[in-house]
Amino acid sequence: MTDYGHDLLFGSFVTPSAQGARHALDLAATADRAGLDLVTFQDHPYQPAFLDTWTLLSYAAARTERVRLSGNVLNLPLRPPAVLARAAATLDILSGGRFELGIGAGGFWDAIAAMGGRRLGAGQSIEALGEAIAIIRDLWDTETRGGVRHDGRFYSVAGAKRGPKPAHDIGIWIGAYKPKILALTGAVGDGWLPTLEYLPDGAGSLPGLNARIDEAAAGAGRSPAAVRRLLNFMRLDGPPAESVERLAGLALDHGISGFIVGGDDITATERFAAEVAPAVREAVAKERGR
Repeated sequence: MTDYGHDLLFGSFVTPSAQGARHALDLAATADRAGLDLVTFQDHPYQPAFLDTWTLLSYAAARTERVRLSGNVLNLPLRPPAVLARAAATLDILSGGRFELGIGAGGFWDAIAAMGGRRLGAGQSIEALGEAIAIIRDLWDTETRGGVRHDGRFYSVAGAKRGPKPAHDIGIWIGAYKPKILALTGAVGDGWLPTLEYLPDGAGSLPGLNARIDEAAAGAGRSPAAVRRLLNFMRLDGPPAESVERLAGLALDHGISGFIVGGDDITATERFAAEVAPAVREAVAKERGR
């Protein structure tokens, strides 16, 4: 059993469909009004059926008041890290510290190349993500003097000025499944953000994958608890009591502290916020208090 002790977060996983675009905004407003902690949007810039996620995040931030927002996860190969750092800090400032940076190494390389992005192999994309995270954090670091310099294999920054400083310490949550990117997550990430349905053995995969992150964190001189564990669900089916038992077990047994549910359904979002999230918080708090 592994419980990293993080406060619990509950959120929605929204499809940024261009057809019926207002529905994505209505889902964000519902999450905000219902008391969820997060609203997140898929990011596939090469997909013409989708809205641009960054524009949608900005618009949704203006339409909401308290809920946090994130890409789930942002496509790094089509978003230059230095520009992304400034955009993230800007949105965090304008939203009052409500932005988190979910990010991935990329996939669908034919589509990325068709949009003008660089085609990378799996190992290369992970190395590029590590470089990007270092650049992003350096640009947010306004306490260090001098410009940011990074001469990497995939990204170069030659004396870029630092700033703006985000309104809060933005979490960098990495979408990861394979050993090398799990190791990167443990070494430098603030969070791990996979999707349950994409795990090779569902929830049965969590002990082994968590162990890889923990080992990499320890190897980098970090506590494994420095990495929050979040989990997307395409849908959360079944009665609320069943969902409460399932999510509380994932929190207490596998250290999952962020539960992000898809489905793009306003009624289901409201029910999740009203009937599931509070009961999971109560059950986990009771068990932790023993």
